[in-house]
Amino acid sequence: MKLLPARTAVLNYMNTVEEADVFQVMSALKPQFGNEKQFREDLFLEHLMSLECNGYLVQTGYDLDENGNLRIRYQINDDGRYAVEKYIAKEFRS
Repeated sequence: MKLLPARTAVLNYMNTVEEADVFQVMSALKPQFGNEKQFREDLFLEHLMSLECNGYLVQTGYDLDENGNLRIRYQINDDGRYAVEKYIAKEFRS
């Protein structure tokens, strides 16, 4: 099975949901990346933050979960959707 690079897979996933936090992203991508060493919360949060800095995502809010962990929610914007359409092969898009 072919895989997208992790950061690209995160952007591709964000194109399929209204908004998501790192825990939701990791849950969705676990079937593809769950056995990878890079499948760590800190790295996937870095992917989300990098995509935000590059203008593909916007932060929509934050709160604490029931365990006191910070959840930052992100949403894809028009530039992010354009990047998905332009750079991600149709076979990978949902």
